[in-house]
Amino acid sequence: MKTALLVSLTLSLTLCAAGRARAEDPPKAPAHPGMGDPAKVTLKTTPVAGNISLIEGANGFAGGNVAVIAGDDGLLVIDDELEPLTPKLRTALAAFKKPVRFVVNTHWHGDHTGGNAALGGGGAVIVAHYNVRKRLSTEQFMDLMGMKRTIPPSPAAALPVVTFNDDLTFFFGGDEIHVFHVAPAHTDGDSVVHFKKANVIHMGDTLVGGYPIVDSGSGGQLDGFVAAADQVLAIADDATKIIPGHGPVMTKADLKDWRDMIVTVRARVAKLVAQKKTLAEVQAAKPTAEFDAKHQGMVPPDFFVEVAFKAVPPAKAAGKHKK
Repeated sequence: MKTALLVSLTLSLTLCAAGRARAEDPPKAPAHPGMGDPAKVTLKTTPVAGNISLIEGANGFAGGNVAVIAGDDGLLVIDDELEPLTPKLRTALAAFKKPVRFVVNTHWHGDHTGGNAALGGGGAVIVAHYNVRKRLSTEQFMDLMGMKRTIPPSPAAALPVVTFNDDLTFFFGGDEIHVFHVAPAHTDGDSVVHFKKANVIHMGDTLVGGYPIVDSGSGGQLDGFVAAADQVLAIADDATKIIPGHGPVMTKADLKDWRDMIVTVRARVAKLVAQKKTLAEVQAAKPTAEFDAKHQGMVPPDFFVEVAFKAVPPAKAAGKHKK
């Protein structure tokens, strides 16, 4: 079961690069059954609030959740799934009967940027944090949860042409859309998108339906998930619809529960590390046990515990942390 989850997760993050993999890379493994055959995946579009819709996969894995806001003269799209799903995504977007004017990437991973080349080549302006362009434009080595893969640079049409360091604002579709960079969490290029009038927030993979996925090779850090959650909780209310990178739409209460889960597990692991416990001993203590049924998702508990173990500051690991 653990191996299946790892294969599903890693393939989901690298599948869009398969067509441009380096010659020395081994042949692409077939998609795991838990991920689904991309040819059989369907996309469904559902309203979220106001003129914002959610496009997500069914019958398998399509990539990250896509948010769409329809304006009078076009669409603004948040993320664009895996590259093999691009024809189906374009069909879903065509149903709005408006051109795609902007694409905002919440981070660089291929399950959120796979449609960039097609949409960018079709005239859409791709927008993202500077680190997203930096990583998409250069070869990356992904070492995620024990599986390793070299990701070649993306083609020019897939690269963001507008970047920012801290934040930017769109006035589009009758809404004020604030896109802001958060502290490194899933990666070092994570952004959150706040549709202020519609009261909808897309958090990318700084929030997922399961344990957090930390891509440390891309600058990700566990504490960043808590920081991002705190920023969103400060601007959300009980009516806010929160779109995670993967999984169903959530509420402020759901986000608070997820954030508190991370804090609790992190504290439990830090306490065990301060007692000189090894990683194996910390895992054996099962500090996530009460959360596993609800939050396991694609990330097995032992891997989440390992991430928390590695995130313990040296002073705490030495047993010198303050009470």
